[in-house]
Amino acid sequence: MKTERKLSLKSYEDIFSTEEMRQDDKREKVMDLPVSDLHPFKNHPFKVLDDDKMRDTVQSIREHGVLVPVLVRPQPDGGYEIVSGHRRHRACLLAGIETIPAIVREMDDDAAILVMVDSNMQRESILPSERAWAYRMKLEAMRMKAGRPSKENAGQVDPNFDSRRSNAIVAEQAGESVKQLQRFIRLTELIQPLMDMEDERKIAFNPAVELSYLKPEEQLELMDAMDSEQATPSLSQAQRLKKFSQEGRLSIDVMRAIMSEEKKTVEDRSVTFDEKELDEMFPKSFPREKRKPLIKQLVAKWLRSRMKEAER
Repeated sequence: MKTERKLSLKSYEDIFSTEEMRQDDKREKVMDLPVSDLHPFKNHPFKVLDDDKMRDTVQSIREHGVLVPVLVRPQPDGGYEIVSGHRRHRACLLAGIETIPAIVREMDDDAAILVMVDSNMQRESILPSERAWAYRMKLEAMRMKAGRPSKENAGQVDPNFDSRRSNAIVAEQAGESVKQLQRFIRLTELIQPLMDMEDERKIAFNPAVELSYLKPEEQLELMDAMDSEQATPSLSQAQRLKKFSQEGRLSIDVMRAIMSEEKKTVEDRSVTFDEKELDEMFPKSFPREKRKPLIKQLVAKWLRSRMKEAER
């Protein structure tokens, strides 16, 4: 009795392609994609503004093209989601460019968030709201990746997962302390109008963190109180508003009463030195006419460092 043998026939591509060619097909390549096929990253925390920098980018692209490809990932329903390169994409739209060089990479949501945040954190200037949402999105993505079970351990929580470790990693990569990282993330609890005021430096960082503990409806009422009193809360006022809220005693009347308070002004504390004291501070070779400018320069530098520290 004859037994049938099944023959496995190689495809045309298998016969005439080499291993090197097959590996090359798997490598990421730069492709020219229609600009209209690219879409912004979902909940992208970084603002893309049509400002002077954008106009410079538009002019550069018109003259030289897009020198650095954008990074995108394919979407299930067609098109591509931008992971890195939102400003370049916007500039192409403004310049009337129809195609853009892009690297297409398959990524899950968490991996895409990590790449998106890290690539945008290299910007020269980042608004507090952008930093706050970026830190939050990155931390949540890292926790998801760290806590996701392996294929061999499906359906169970990773026994080595420690959410505190994610906090430390994100803080270290951002050059922040864990406490400062958490304070930035607190800002995401602000309603958008208050977040905008913090971005515009109408409310300082520390008071904004305290106000984030107010309920959303209380924050809305606070906006009315600030408008009627034409004032923004100081740190001590924000702390009292938070305390009243936690005690369940915060009302619009309380808000208006606090916001109507006259803020304490810093007293004019002039400091004078006699010639003998100045002689002790400076070496004899130091010109007398340069003493005052140097003292003013040092005081200004100290004040800037104090203001920077207060924002943290």
